[in-house]
Amino acid sequence: MRFFWTFFWTFLLVQMLTYVVSSMLGAPYDFVTGTILAVGTTVLIFVVASIIPEGPVEKEGLH
Repeated sequence: MRFFWTFFWTFLLVQMLTYVVSSMLGAPYDFVTGTILAVGTTVLIFVVASIIPEGPVEKEGLH
């Protein structure tokens, strides 16, 4: 479920960003470009999340 919601919100935000940027540049809005960027961004988010450690590691025996 975590993967679905991450993709869902990333998809919406990237589509909005694609629309705004294309509007500012005067280029036509392309849904496919936004979708490809959303998939790539979602993969990047999961890769970065798997690389970053979850929290500080406590060393045992050093009190």
